[in-house]
Amino acid sequence: MPEYEKAMRPEDITRLFVERSNAGDAAGVAALYEEDAVLAYPPGERTVGREAIRELWARVLVNRPRFAPEPPLPTLVSGDIALTATPPKDGTGARAQVARRQPDGSWLRLLDQPEFVAPAR
Repeated sequence: MPEYEKAMRPEDITRLFVERSNAGDAAGVAALYEEDAVLAYPPGERTVGREAIRELWARVLVNRPRFAPEPPLPTLVSGDIALTATPPKDGTGARAQVARRQPDGSWLRLLDQPEFVAPAR
C-alpha cells in the first residue's frame, strides 16, 4: 500500500477524505479507516472492514463524483476517542464519525455515519 499522509488531528480525516475522493483514490479513502471499521453506507446498510470500504468506494468513485469541504462542527475528544461531525450542504441532516487515536498518534475512523436524515414529523 502506498504511503499516505496521516491524519494527526481527528479533523484532518475529513480533509483527506475529500482530497482522496476527488482524486479517485479508493485505497486512499479506505486507508482513513481502521481495519475493522463500520461505515453506515449505502443508506440502510453497513459496510464492515477496510477492504469492503475500499471496494465500495471504488464503485462510487468510478463515476468521478466531486466532494466539497464542509465546515466541521466542534470535535469532541475523550482520551483516544473523538467524535467529528459536519452539517452537510446536500440536506442529508448531518454526518458523524468516531475516530480513534492510533499508537503512532495519528487518527483513523472507527465508525462512520455519513447520512443522518431528520425523522419525519
